Amino acid sequence: MNIQSLVLEAEQKCSEIFKQIDANEYYFSTLVLEAFHNQNINESHFNMTTGYGYNDLGRDAIEKVFAEVLKGEKALVRNQFISGSHALSTALFALLRPNDKMLSITGLPYDTLHEVIGIKDNPSSLKSFHISYDQVDLIDNEFDIPKIINKLQTSKIKLIEIQRSKGYSTRKSISISQIKEVISEIRKVDQDVIIMIDNCYCEFVEKTSPLEVGADIIVGSLIKNLGGSIASNGAYIVGRKDLINLCAERLNLPGEGIDVGPSLGANKSILQGLYFAPSVVASSLKTAILTSYLMEKLNFEVEPKYNDNRVDIVQNIIFNDPDKLIKYVENIQKYSPIDSNSMPIPAPMPGYDDDVIMASGAFTQGSSIELSCDGPLRKPYIAYQQGGVTYNYGKIAITNAIKDLIAK
Repeated sequence: MNIQSLVLEAEQKCSEIFKQIDANEYYFSTLVLEAFHNQNINESHFNMTTGYGYNDLGRDAIEKVFAEVLKGEKALVRNQFISGSHALSTALFALLRPNDKMLSITGLPYDTLHEVIGIKDNPSSLKSFHISYDQVDLIDNEFDIPKIINKLQTSKIKLIEIQRSKGYSTRKSISISQIKEVISEIRKVDQDVIIMIDNCYCEFVEKTSPLEVGADIIVGSLIKNLGGSIASNGAYIVGRKDLINLCAERLNLPGEGIDVGPSLGANKSILQGLYFAPSVVASSLKTAILTSYLMEKLNFEVEPKYNDNRVDIVQNIIFNDPDKLIKYVENIQKYSPIDSNSMPIPAPMPGYDDDVIMASGAFTQGSSIELSCDGPLRKPYIAYQQGGVTYNYGKIAITNAIKDLIAK
C-alpha cells in the first residue's frame, strides 16, 4: 500500500475535523493572550530569583495567568515540581489527614501514584499515615454513579480523585460533560467533599475547564500540554484559594507557602510555553488523528477512532503483539529529532510494575507534548502515542514509522 496516497486520503477525510481544531486553537490563543494582557505581562517578569525566591514578580504573575486561563481562584505553578505525578502527590498529602479517606471514581489511578497512595507498599505512602483508599471502576467507560453515591452515603469521603486521561489502561478518557454530570450527582449527597481532577494531557482540547463544572482543584504537568514544548519542567495546581494555599505549604513549608520558591530562570520558558500551547496542542491532536486513520486503514485496532470526539492528546494503537509494539516505538524514536540513533528497549522504570518501552527523542527529557510513544510490555500490548510540536514534523515521523513497520 502506498503510504503517501493514504496520507492524502486521510487529510482529505479529516479536513473538517482539522478545521474545528483550528477554530479551537484560535479560541485558546485568544484566551491566553487576554490573560497576558490582563496581568500586564512584561519583560521584567522574565527575571530570575534565587535562594528563597522572595518577591519573584514573574512567578507571581505566571500564577495569576494560569488561574485566569484555567478558570480558578488561585494557581500554584512551579518548576520545583518534578512531574505531574509529583504535583498530584503534593496535593493529596496537602489535602488529606490521618483517618481521612480518598476515593478514585475512575478506577485504578496511573501507575506512578500506586506507591503514593499505598496500593503498592511504601513506608512514605498515604496509607502509612493512616489515610485510606477506595475506588469505583468505570462501567463501559461511564461513571458508576449509583455505586459512587453509595460510597458517599456509607462512609465519609474527604477527597474524590478523577483521572481524565486513560494512563496505561484500556478505558476511554473522561470528557467534561461526564465530569459535569457526576459532580452534579455528588453534590446532591455531599457539598464538602473535595473533587480533584488529574488534568494531564487534556488541557486546551475541550473549551471548558473542569473548574467551571464544579471541580475544586485540577493538576497537570508543564512538560505536557500547557508547557507548549518550551517549559523544561514543572507542573501546576489550580483551583480554590484555600486548597491552593494548603498545597503551597506542603510543597514549601507552613507559614511561607506560596510566597517562597525561586524561579531560577524558568519564568520566560513557562510563559512562552503557555503562549505556544494552543498551537502545539492543535498539532498534537492532528498528529493523533492522522495516526488513528492510517493505522485503522492498515487493520490495526485504535482508540480513539479518527472521527471520535477527543478529550486528550493520547492515541492508543493496540498491537496484540509485543514485537509489533516494540518495532513501532523503535520507529518513532528513529524519526525523532533528538537521539534518533538510539534504540529504545523494554526496561524497568521507577513507579511501574511492568517493563516499559519508551520513545522520547525530545528536547526536554520525558516531554510528552513533543512526539513520543510508550507502552508497558503487557497484554494487549498498546502503544500510547502523544504529542507533536508541529503537524508536519508529526506527519513525517508517523509516515516513516508506519512505512518501516509494514515493511517488516
